[in-house]
Amino acid sequence: MERRLPTIAIDAEALADVEKALKTEWLVTNGSGGYASSTVLGVNTRKYHGLLVAALNPPVGRHVILAKLDEEIRFDDQQFYLGANENTTALQLKDLITPSAFELAPLPTYTYRIGDRFQLKKTIFMPHEKNASVILYEATNNSEERVRISVSPLINCRSFHSVTSKDQFRWDITQKKPSEPLIIQPSLDFPALALFSADLRFVTGLGEWVETYYRVEAERGESSSDYNFRPGFFELFLAPHETRRRFAIAVASQSEHMEEDTLWESCKSLAGIETLHDLELKRRVRLLDNFRNQYQNISFEDWLRWLVLAAEAFIVNRQSSNGRSVIAGYHWFADWGRDSLISLPGLTLALGNFEDARRILYTFSQHCFEGLVPNSFSDNPPWTPAYNTVDATLWHINAILQYLKYTGDFQLVQQMFWPFLQSVIDHHIRGTLFGIHVDADGLLAHGAQLTWVDAAVDGKPVLPREGKAVEIQALWYNALRIMELLANRYDQSGKAAQYTMLAEKAKKSFLEKFWNPQKSCLFDVVNAAGKDDSLRPNQIIAASLDFPVLDKVKAELVVESVWKRLLTPFGLRTLAISDPRYIGVYRGDRHQRDMAYHNGTVWAWLLGPFTTAFLKLRSYEAHWRSIAFENFLKPLFTVELYRAGLGSISEIFDGDSPHEPKGCIAQAWSVAEPLRAYMEDVLLKRPPYEREVLRSSAA
Repeated sequence: MERRLPTIAIDAEALADVEKALKTEWLVTNGSGGYASSTVLGVNTRKYHGLLVAALNPPVGRHVILAKLDEEIRFDDQQFYLGANENTTALQLKDLITPSAFELAPLPTYTYRIGDRFQLKKTIFMPHEKNASVILYEATNNSEERVRISVSPLINCRSFHSVTSKDQFRWDITQKKPSEPLIIQPSLDFPALALFSADLRFVTGLGEWVETYYRVEAERGESSSDYNFRPGFFELFLAPHETRRRFAIAVASQSEHMEEDTLWESCKSLAGIETLHDLELKRRVRLLDNFRNQYQNISFEDWLRWLVLAAEAFIVNRQSSNGRSVIAGYHWFADWGRDSLISLPGLTLALGNFEDARRILYTFSQHCFEGLVPNSFSDNPPWTPAYNTVDATLWHINAILQYLKYTGDFQLVQQMFWPFLQSVIDHHIRGTLFGIHVDADGLLAHGAQLTWVDAAVDGKPVLPREGKAVEIQALWYNALRIMELLANRYDQSGKAAQYTMLAEKAKKSFLEKFWNPQKSCLFDVVNAAGKDDSLRPNQIIAASLDFPVLDKVKAELVVESVWKRLLTPFGLRTLAISDPRYIGVYRGDRHQRDMAYHNGTVWAWLLGPFTTAFLKLRSYEAHWRSIAFENFLKPLFTVELYRAGLGSISEIFDGDSPHEPKGCIAQAWSVAEPLRAYMEDVLLKRPPYEREVLRSSAA
């Protein structure tokens, strides 16, 4: 079974480069917003790292429950500490015993060797849709001495955005009998922690707070000094030349009805835990097999396997709607409307996952307010959505079109979404929140900080973009044409005529106001103060949608400008290097990072619409498809997947070479859009109902 799964292996020589290894991270998710993550050295460098970060209100309310497990190996005359923690007085990690190997296959596994005397393997996984993590061990004692293995849990109960101070709260530790789980209850209104092990004896210690310094948070100007609590340790003895194939520690956030949960029973025995482990591997194999069965005769290389597995990691349950949603990025983003709906085709439709696509579309339409779908769901009580977006709703309309292109299910769209869609357009015409309204010229006006270019410093947008932003007008025109298509399909000729008139008026005004003849591209924003002629990638949306607002000649000039001046091996720069506002390196505190976020920083997701526009204009000829893959997508797939967040794609990259990855180590649209473009545009695995659906348009 494992041979069908992809593998990333890091050897001892690479792991000995501590500084590089501390920037190489892994991630395991549970489908409910929770995750486990650390570095390939097992040293936590972020406050977001942990072996169990549980989502208490799925997929949000995320809290660090188990920060890590530190292992100690003791012979008769020597002891070796395998677990290491940086603190503010010991930043060089001089006592760190680095693993002899690390493997993601696809679950993270550390291998430690103490000469020829001893070997320990440690594998981490999460049972699907459970706030739990399991750590599986294998140990071999090749020495003539008895060996004691002790494993110390470092626990917490904090929001993953915060840190804990020493003695901030107390812990109540109980265990009815050795066969029962260890229950650790903080002196807060917070779920207890349950630790299970069928093989190891827990030894209650004096209880101590362990300081941890997070170097990445310090670099980011964030809170970086934390304290985790060590309540004691689990221990196991190995006789000379004894091998223990498997023993495990499982940890879960205890719920009121935990004893009724099948997870409780599974964790009581090693056999039950091994069954959970096998189920997780089989689930991943099934994902890959389903994809392979859908697309016959394609080269199914490891990087493509990683993309398929990475895509699934972002799809989560949303408790508030009993539906599905998309985590925008790990570690710290919640499920955002814009990111979810841009990502939906690549994460679901291109992989044949139509059920999740429907449920994600329904989640966001269900939370629609005043004609807007949520920009984000809060990660903290009272969990209310925020609606400060002008484009998420327009991306929702586009996602419905993509769903139709893959399924041809006009009937479902009519039943589930047609009233919602009409209400959205009506609200935009009348005017809705944040100054969003159709202006007299037929274009969509909006307030500041409502587009995807939304970074702010001290509450003020870095790039306000109020008025009429270029990609918003392209999305508005595209949405009107989709509405026209649907109205015709549903025999509502009056509605169709209305949408046609609105679309034609918007297109006429767009071409008059947004074309920049001096630079042969599009203005980025048009408003009362003038026209912003910054060369930015937002204009590529106008050439990539199914209903482009540009004619072919102008679209070719836009693609050419973006290609020559913004393209990098890992995405598009957000500003041309020649612009005096260009910032080539994303670093520093939050103020400095936000200033760079859209002023030169590279975004991988933009390779999706760019590749689509590029190949559509070249009629998807084989020669150009090969060029597009080699130059636009291949570096991202064959380099980025194997550094930073292993097996996934980072949120952003420095504008300057060598384009170091930054931001989230795994970003939904960074995976989704390049993957969609690869499948649809490079491999020409077009949506099966595309021609039929687009023929329904009167445009």
